[in-house]
Amino acid sequence: MVASVQASLRRFSWKLARTLDTIQPPEQLILTFLAILVGLTTGVVAVLFHRLIEGVHKLFFGGAHQFLSFLGAFQVLLLPALGGLLVALIVRYPLRGRRGHGVAGVMESVALSGGRVRPLRSLLRVFASAFTLGSGGSAGPEDPSVQIGAAIGSGTGQALHLSDERVRTLVACGAAAGIASAFNAPISGVFFALEIVLGQFTTAAFGVVVLSAVVSAAVTQAMVGRQPAFQIPSYSFVGFWELGLYSVLGILAAVVAVVYMQALEQARNRFTLSSWSPMAKTVFGGLIVGGIGVAFPQIFGVGYEAVGTVLSDGGMAVKLLLALVVIKIVATAITLGSGGIGGVFAPSLFLGAMLGGAFGQIVNQLFPGYVAAPPAYALVGMAAVLAGAIRAPITAIMIPFEMTQDYRVILPLMFATVISTFLSEFLHRESVYSLELLSRGVRLERGQDIDVMKGVSVWEAMTRDVDTVPTDLSLTDLELVFVRSHHHGFPVLNEKEELYGVVTIQDLERAKQRGPIDDLVVRDIATTDILVTYPDEPVWQALRRLGTRDVGRLPVVDRANPKCLLGAVRRYDIIHAYQRAIIRRIEKQEQTEKLRLGKLTGTRVVEIDIESGDYAVGRPVCELTLPESGLLITTHRHGKSIMLHGNICLQAGDRVTAVIAHDKADELIAMLKSGRLPSKPDTGEPQ
Repeated sequence: MVASVQASLRRFSWKLARTLDTIQPPEQLILTFLAILVGLTTGVVAVLFHRLIEGVHKLFFGGAHQFLSFLGAFQVLLLPALGGLLVALIVRYPLRGRRGHGVAGVMESVALSGGRVRPLRSLLRVFASAFTLGSGGSAGPEDPSVQIGAAIGSGTGQALHLSDERVRTLVACGAAAGIASAFNAPISGVFFALEIVLGQFTTAAFGVVVLSAVVSAAVTQAMVGRQPAFQIPSYSFVGFWELGLYSVLGILAAVVAVVYMQALEQARNRFTLSSWSPMAKTVFGGLIVGGIGVAFPQIFGVGYEAVGTVLSDGGMAVKLLLALVVIKIVATAITLGSGGIGGVFAPSLFLGAMLGGAFGQIVNQLFPGYVAAPPAYALVGMAAVLAGAIRAPITAIMIPFEMTQDYRVILPLMFATVISTFLSEFLHRESVYSLELLSRGVRLERGQDIDVMKGVSVWEAMTRDVDTVPTDLSLTDLELVFVRSHHHGFPVLNEKEELYGVVTIQDLERAKQRGPIDDLVVRDIATTDILVTYPDEPVWQALRRLGTRDVGRLPVVDRANPKCLLGAVRRYDIIHAYQRAIIRRIEKQEQTEKLRLGKLTGTRVVEIDIESGDYAVGRPVCELTLPESGLLITTHRHGKSIMLHGNICLQAGDRVTAVIAHDKADELIAMLKSGRLPSKPDTGEPQ
């Protein structure tokens, strides 16, 4: 059934792609339409996902709760464990052991795979997360909502055979739509997609991402109403001296965020190293969370009821609020570390609300009548802890702002959030998402994997033929050089052909504004305090240095003689170097898998280049007579790997990967080349 539906969808997408190729509508029109479609679909599916969580929650804490009523207060102990068992079964069978990685996985696919994810597998993980959350597991629904949008965006782009860049943009559209639907906050969704998913702000993506988020929020409002995620009373900012208190809250929030991230990492490592089966781990984690929930039911599930209580000045005691900060960290780390599927976004908001609520009550006791109400501090704490955990300050500021729809709290919100972001980066370099990526050997910066780029040096990426200008060139002539070359800057060399500095078109414009330039030369306006890079440095360091002063190129100089100009490295060069590094990683992974396959099967993995005139050219695999135990697996053709089966014909230029017994490799090569077994040397002995 599933296979037939997938085949029908593939046929429809292929026909639609061919129709678009025939009509050839404007590219921006297609992307706009697809952004609306992704936003619309994501909004509907995200709302259904939240209703699924509610249904599962009623099933567990309603039907199952009554069934286990003979256990008394301890009946809730088994509910998260039962949910963990169902999640483990989904992971083991439909997902075949692939748990997925939420937002971190989306980030990785955008950076390394052109945004291409498997939509059906992603939606199955989202379905499993509903059982984690509905049964009381301590996690959040926002990350699965982002996965929903990313899967829909990626699936749409892949179905229409769009380029990697367009697929990435549609994934960002889906991620924005997921956040917009989860919080009824389209602006937050836009900045989340740009800050976290894409890792950079691009003009090309901004418009369609906004469109998708707005459509998703509109659909959500139509289905569930216009109310914000929390019903929050109006808060006020008492005075500027209060910023000192908010700065203390920002510091505390950074510490909580770092402890939260470290707890997630430690729990993941400990459960990974355990010799227990994945199912046993998930059930055991559910038992621990259930045991905690017996005494502190506020930690069950998403925890938005407790957050709403604090934000509406429900009057929880300070000791309880501080205890919930610690307990929620432990419960979330165990839930996700043991194999539960959910997000880290909502627990960050929970931690911030509890921390801010406790801090607000304390300062109100110390300075009664001179500070804002405790809920104001709870709201700011939510943003501060979230920013410290995900390192997306604009997103963290916008979510509470859109929740309250009140501008008066924006100043302390921004102040505490920025402090938390800076301090958490100082205490712990990684974010909650990059930490998970790092555990898989991926380090992203501005949406690119800089660990991949460690294998490419500046020497490989740089341009050696660099245009330069002398120090004694008149500014009148320099202006002509800029016009003819269309460059924005040049390295400047002195009389000894040594690097003197750089001169840019901005330097020339500033000189013209100061007065006549007839008597001036390049030496008079060139910048001598310049950033440089060295040929032996990894290219990612040059990329970071380019961002330090937001320049487009860096001179490459000899480390032993910094005045000796060897070339220049541009952003364009780094992009190409990054692509080469990705290819190297893929090739290395392929070689590793081939060696592993040979060890597992006791055979040899060989690669055979098919050349023009070979026997195998133009023949389907089913007609080739192969040695016993020989198997053709894939062929590498035009940059793509194709799985070989009976009806596929080999072509000249193919590189075929095969598995064969160690002593039969020569026979296989001879059969593909000539169609005959290799001749044996004449030993003089009778055959």
